[in-house]
Amino acid sequence: MVTRIGIIAFLHESNTFSSQPATLESFRQNLLLTGQAIRTALQDSHHEVGGFFAGLKAAGAEAVPLFAARALPSGTIRKADFDELVSCLLQTVKEAGRLDGFLVAPHGATVSEEYPDADGYWLHALRQAVGSDVPIIGTLDAHANLSPLMVESCNALIAYRTNPHLDQRDRGIEAAELILKTVRNEIKPVMAAAFPPIAISIERQCTDESHLKPLYETANEQLAVDGVLSNSILLGFPYADVAEMGSSVVVVADGDQAFADRMVNDLATKMWNMRHNFDGDLTTVAEAIDECRQSSQRIGLLDMGDNVGGGSSADGTELLAAIHDAGLGPAFGCIYDPSAVLACQEAGVGSGIRLEVGGKTDDVHGAPFGVDLTVKSFHGGKFSEPQPRHGGITEFDQGLTAICETSAGLTLMLTSKRMVPFSLQQLKSCGLDPAEFQVLVAKGVNAPIAAYREVCEKFIRVNTAGSTCADMKQLEYHHRRRPMFPFERETEYKESTQ
Repeated sequence: MVTRIGIIAFLHESNTFSSQPATLESFRQNLLLTGQAIRTALQDSHHEVGGFFAGLKAAGAEAVPLFAARALPSGTIRKADFDELVSCLLQTVKEAGRLDGFLVAPHGATVSEEYPDADGYWLHALRQAVGSDVPIIGTLDAHANLSPLMVESCNALIAYRTNPHLDQRDRGIEAAELILKTVRNEIKPVMAAAFPPIAISIERQCTDESHLKPLYETANEQLAVDGVLSNSILLGFPYADVAEMGSSVVVVADGDQAFADRMVNDLATKMWNMRHNFDGDLTTVAEAIDECRQSSQRIGLLDMGDNVGGGSSADGTELLAAIHDAGLGPAFGCIYDPSAVLACQEAGVGSGIRLEVGGKTDDVHGAPFGVDLTVKSFHGGKFSEPQPRHGGITEFDQGLTAICETSAGLTLMLTSKRMVPFSLQQLKSCGLDPAEFQVLVAKGVNAPIAAYREVCEKFIRVNTAGSTCADMKQLEYHHRRRPMFPFERETEYKESTQ
């Protein structure tokens, strides 16, 4: 009898400091599919679901796609919309017939209005629906805020090992191989998790950089130990004001819970002992402008406070206004501003127009800034990325897009939809050559680097204001764990496992 494995994906990174809630329409605009349409959309992608399909096919198992939902990071998911999504998910499971196991792809930092631990909620609902004997193995984003309920609901969880996230498909293949060995009784995965009270600054979450490398080296050494099936480092997502916010580690062992507990505590202790490495280096806008003036290198300025991939507004103005005022150029930046796009459309290509650009979503990402623009071109806003990039996304749509220039040498890309800066095709599809700019602004922290390092010789992470401000102490938390480093610097850690 052919092994049948159900596939479920439900991914949303929920920024509870954002004023823009996620709705069903948010998912429809990005990804909301059931059944075989999931195979068509994702089997060849760099996403972990693509890895699920590849791993199952290689082993001769049948992949049964059930439900896939993904929305760009934004605010908390509205209650009624979350309820409808979970209901649809569970209905696909009910209608699927016999399944030998499930491969699942939660994000790990999803929040709904009713359920702060939204991923734990739907994973637990899945577990209740299928019973305790059916294996559930999942992938997690490295920014997951892991919860005990997520751990309790699954046989194994495997997080991405890179940030920018370039290994998603590999982790999906790993999960597929693990579940097939489990179904065939070749292994018996047992999982342990530990939750040291640390929130790692988003500025310190790039896995290519020195402050994280020793932790991943320890994790990689553990993988060589007999009996360790998998381990994971969850860096955490600091922009969710929930009890689960923070960093954690997971070890999956073969049948020996006590061994898994020991190994996960070793990894957690390593993380805790490195905690002072994880304070952010906070560069001001003025410092970044001065550094650009003094450098001959092509520089990527990472606008941390308006990190679209972390759920921000995408219309922050602080950094772009400073570049314009300083006359740095040629420079590039992108702003989400549908009304400005329409005004440019009414003016027409070649026209000069005075606009108040950006700063319209809320009052925390900078005020609209007045600027004289020349309208250069319009574009449909759809583009494709063939290379592995952060998020595993290959198809993008930022809506009608206007390309404008200022007399100070700033090229502004005005979009009708929020767009993550994960691909240089965003520029190239609009007739722009990224290499022609001396300064390029990307509204992100680590994710844009995977694409922008092709043209940028240097990156500066800039501590701008906004719902993804890198200085966590500027954010008003009500529900996080206390005490927690770095908020309470004298926090102590006592080993414990889940």
